[in-house]
Amino acid sequence: MNRRILLTYDGSQAGQKALLDCQEVAQMQGAELFLIAVMPQDSIYVGGEGAFYDPQLGEIERKKYEGILAEGLRRLSELGLNAKGELVVGHPVEAIVDYAKRVNVDLIVAGHKHLDSWAKRWWSGSVSKSLIEHSHCSVLVVITR
Repeated sequence: MNRRILLTYDGSQAGQKALLDCQEVAQMQGAELFLIAVMPQDSIYVGGEGAFYDPQLGEIERKKYEGILAEGLRRLSELGLNAKGELVVGHPVEAIVDYAKRVNVDLIVAGHKHLDSWAKRWWSGSVSKSLIEHSHCSVLVVITR
């Protein structure tokens, strides 16, 4: 039984579907719910080689991800669920796995969108696939097409 569930949320269509599916699981099991939004570390840097930190860009990105987190918490609240939310900065997989260990969850719920072509799948890494490989607990992947 999953008593502590971590929902990864990015505001995408796949993330929204995962939120709805997570709601069902959390309510059925009476679980404590955590919501995390991950701001990629590289989103606050400008340029390619010789990249530099731009504090204004960093603040804009932080506000964007804080908005995503607030939206997810609001949606869960509308569904009758209380969740503890946190914005973390880092590589998405590492940040999610570290947070999951820190709050000792039993289940991670993540959305995943199937990509149209093999080339798109090959070029883009899958966060959900990496979560399965690196997580200490079970991972529920909610698929969107």
